[in-house]
Amino acid sequence: MKRWGMFVLAPMLMLAVGCAKAPTEKLEAADKAVNETRTAGAPSYLAEDFAKLEGMLNNAKKEIAEQDAKFAFTRDYEKAEQLLTTVQADAVRVTAETAKKKEEAKVVAVQAQQTAQEAVKTTQGLVAKAPVGKDRAALEAIKADAQGLTASLAEVQTAIDAGDYLAAQTKAKAIQEKSQAVSAEIQSALAKVGGAKKGKKK
Repeated sequence: MKRWGMFVLAPMLMLAVGCAKAPTEKLEAADKAVNETRTAGAPSYLAEDFAKLEGMLNNAKKEIAEQDAKFAFTRDYEKAEQLLTTVQADAVRVTAETAKKKEEAKVVAVQAQQTAQEAVKTTQGLVAKAPVGKDRAALEAIKADAQGLTASLAEVQTAIDAGDYLAAQTKAKAIQEKSQAVSAEIQSALAKVGGAKKGKKK
C-alpha cells in the first residue's frame, strides 16, 4: 500500500509544481515602474541607480525565459518574482530621488543663467567702449561674438522651460566662459589704446 501511495502522490506533486506560472503581471508592473523612472529623468540625474534597475529587470526577464524553456513540472519562478518585487520597490525610490535631484538642478540652472546674463551684460558694456582703431575687422568679430552670446541666452531659457536643467547649466557655463574671454579681449585692446595715449602725452 505504501508503494502504491507513493506512485499516486508523485504525479500529484509533479502536477502541483507544474502549476507554477510566469509572473506576467509582476513583469508588466516592473516594466512600467522602470519606464516611469526613465521618464522622470533618472538616466541623467541618477545614472548608476537607473543602470542597476535596468540590470535587475533584465535579469528577471532572463530568469523567466530560462524557466519557460524548462519542462512545465520543473519550472520555478520564485527567483524572478523576488527580482521583480525588488525592481518595483527600487523604482519608486529612484523616481522620488530623481525628483529631488531635478529640483536641485533647476535651482543651480537658474543661478547659472543669472550669472551668464550678468557676464553678457558686462561684455556688451565693454563692446560699446571698444576702440575702433585701425582693425575694424577685429572689432566687428568681437561684436558678432557678443551678439551670439545674447542669442545663446535664449537657448538656456529654452532648456529650463523644457526641464532639461543639466543642459541649461552646461549652456550657461559655456556662455559665461565665452563672455569672460570676449571681455578680456576688449579690456586688452582698451589697455593698449590707453598706453598709446599716455605715450603720446609724454
